[in-house]
Amino acid sequence: MFTLLFLLSITVFFLFNLLPGDPARLTCGKACTPSIIEANRHRLGLDEPPLVQYGKFVHGIFFGRVFSPDSPQPIVCNAPCLGYSFTRHEQVLAIIARAAPVTFWLAIGAFLLWITAGISLGIFAALRRGRWPDRLVMGISLVGYSLPSFFIGLVLIFFVIIKWQLLPFPSYVSPFENPVQFLQTMILPWIVLATLNAAFYMRLTRNQVLEVLSDDYVRTARAKGLPERRVVVRHALRAGLTPIVTAAGLDLAYLLGGAIISENIFSLPGLGSLTVQSVVESDLPIITGITLVTATIILVMNLIVDLLYAVVDPRVRIS
Repeated sequence: MFTLLFLLSITVFFLFNLLPGDPARLTCGKACTPSIIEANRHRLGLDEPPLVQYGKFVHGIFFGRVFSPDSPQPIVCNAPCLGYSFTRHEQVLAIIARAAPVTFWLAIGAFLLWITAGISLGIFAALRRGRWPDRLVMGISLVGYSLPSFFIGLVLIFFVIIKWQLLPFPSYVSPFENPVQFLQTMILPWIVLATLNAAFYMRLTRNQVLEVLSDDYVRTARAKGLPERRVVVRHALRAGLTPIVTAAGLDLAYLLGGAIISENIFSLPGLGSLTVQSVVESDLPIITGITLVTATIILVMNLIVDLLYAVVDPRVRIS
């Protein structure tokens, strides 16, 4: 994991430094002259070789960094320093830390909804294979999986907020400040993301349970007279959880990196909205920081998923 993070930091840093566009020109203001641009390039450290810039970037992550050391007011960026946004005049980590809780609550709420609905309805459909409840659940999952998130979000906004006025327009606040307004703001984004993902988990859970129910040890458990609920939960579902855990861990990791479409539709100031704004403003330090944070989350979730395999399925434990 640490090797991948190191290689990823190199790739991300040099990739964004090779992009077209001059940060020194973009951050110099309206009255740009060649001398001001050159002075700004020196202030940003862009006049140094790429390897030196990368070395300072890595040093800043572990030990901190000082920007504009020759100026009367140098900018001190304490470790872990992911850079400094001269567009927003703020440390990148502070900007990300302000947006991350919004994305965290969005991801966790949607995750709980889609896991609960997806696994429950998937088991329900598997136990009624070939009958109308199975066809109904699979039809719902097909429709939910086919609709794009922006379409579901706009339909919910039009009917629930504008036409029926069941909820106010989204205005994010912390759940610790105003829990009622927090729920009113987050319920629709949760439903949008849960609809898309629950549809996939319905089909995945159904297929896994059906596959395991045909195994010999499940027939043996039934022959012993075990209750059907215990057979399904303790034997069939647990043995089929491995691919579900894999998909759930990765989906949650990607969502923690920012739900760009949902956050922009519902005006949520999370990592997704921050990414779009940074791209529009060509704020490379923030884009680089978000990319590294998102990649770290994905790698850590991959590690957690690997460790959970031994808990879910005892057959993979190393003796």
